[in-house]
Amino acid sequence: MTDFPTELGVLTCLMILAASLWIPYIIGVNTDPADPDNFTRPGDLTALRPWVHRAYRAHLNLLEQGIPFAILVLLVDRMDGFTALTYWTAIAFFWLRVAHAAGMITGVARMPLRPIVFTAGWICVLIMGYAVFAAA
Repeated sequence: MTDFPTELGVLTCLMILAASLWIPYIIGVNTDPADPDNFTRPGDLTALRPWVHRAYRAHLNLLEQGIPFAILVLLVDRMDGFTALTYWTAIAFFWLRVAHAAGMITGVARMPLRPIVFTAGWICVLIMGYAVFAAA
């Protein structure tokens, strides 16, 4: 069996997070006392309780950065270009995304913290993009 790169392990965990981040939103809309029917989704997001709306946005934010990051990690893997830089970038990106989601859903990550964490994730995407070109 060949070594399983940390970057792919982190990517696996990131995709599990992305595939699971819908759960807080669904719990929120299904426990909304203002809409006992809960049939129209997403409906008027601004009418939802603030944490439910933020959960929806946290999921979208993860997909916005997670999909490009995942593709870049897979490209680096295909090019056999993993380095210490990609190792630490993958780890940092995962924990930034966890912090962003938790902070956004709970409302703890307010201005300017939330955009700073999001921007740090974007920088990780750029670094992984650099790694693609460096491996070429």
